[in-house]
Amino acid sequence: MTSVRALTGACAAMLASLCGFVAPSEAQTYPTRSITMVVPFAAGGPTDVISRIVTGHMAQTLGQSIIIENVVGAGGTTATTRAARATNDGYTLITGHMGTHAASVPLYPKLAYHPEKDFEPIALLAGTPILILARKDFPPKDLKEFVTYVKANAEKVNAAHAGIGSVSHVSCELLHSILDVKPVSVPFNGTGPAMNALVAGQIDYMCDQIVNAVPQINAGTIKAYAIATPARNPSLPNVPTTTEAGLPTFQAQAWNAMFAPKGTSPAILASLNAAVAKALDDEVVKKRLLELGSVIPDAAGRTPEALASLVKSEIAKWTPVLKPAS
Repeated sequence: MTSVRALTGACAAMLASLCGFVAPSEAQTYPTRSITMVVPFAAGGPTDVISRIVTGHMAQTLGQSIIIENVVGAGGTTATTRAARATNDGYTLITGHMGTHAASVPLYPKLAYHPEKDFEPIALLAGTPILILARKDFPPKDLKEFVTYVKANAEKVNAAHAGIGSVSHVSCELLHSILDVKPVSVPFNGTGPAMNALVAGQIDYMCDQIVNAVPQINAGTIKAYAIATPARNPSLPNVPTTTEAGLPTFQAQAWNAMFAPKGTSPAILASLNAAVAKALDDEVVKKRLLELGSVIPDAAGRTPEALASLVKSEIAKWTPVLKPAS
């Protein structure tokens, strides 16, 4: 009897093997180890801060740690290329944004990846309005004086950014095209280091995401001329909009979103999307993001389809603006 049972068990095992049966699928067990979240800029910048806030909650939901890996260089495209080439098993993800997944297309003719072809969209994490900022002792008192001053001193003033293709670079390129000026451009390996230089008075001004600026503005270490959105932001109620301040044509809002390498399992993508949604609905996470001035997407704006549509529209939007600069 024992031999018969053993034979029956062996046959069942062989049949299962031949039929391709595997006990619980990867999607059902994912993740079984820590996940790496590639952040294309230095620690302390807006993309890094948003990534840490959201993934901190996601780790609780998924039951595995999410390790932030800051990879700097080439306006975020170095890290994005690395993520595009990573194994598509759900264990290497990236927080991309307007620069890495839209502006990079017209700015880098030999870009080693394509945002639409080489990535799977997971979810939009947050919208991040753009501010026109300056060192605290920069002479202009308001935006109108800023415009006049920069136009008169374009060859002398300098503008910081986090590298060609970064949000800070792209935003100021739009501003400079509107003003028809070409000031000295000063690149840094991330918005965090650029902000530190602005606080130290080593550079004159920059266009930056609100997440990176609220603490410094409130502390009085830098000045904010305007926010490039239709309405004022609750976290900075005293900062006028560009329309109010006299430059209505300058409108810009960045965004941060989560992507996986192309070919990642749909079930894994669904698990990650659900974890993002749960994080964005958490009151503590929402409070932290809102305090930084972020715009939290609603349920419809968090879907992979919505993110794919956003990437497509952003590439179309920024290509005519940035093509001459490439």
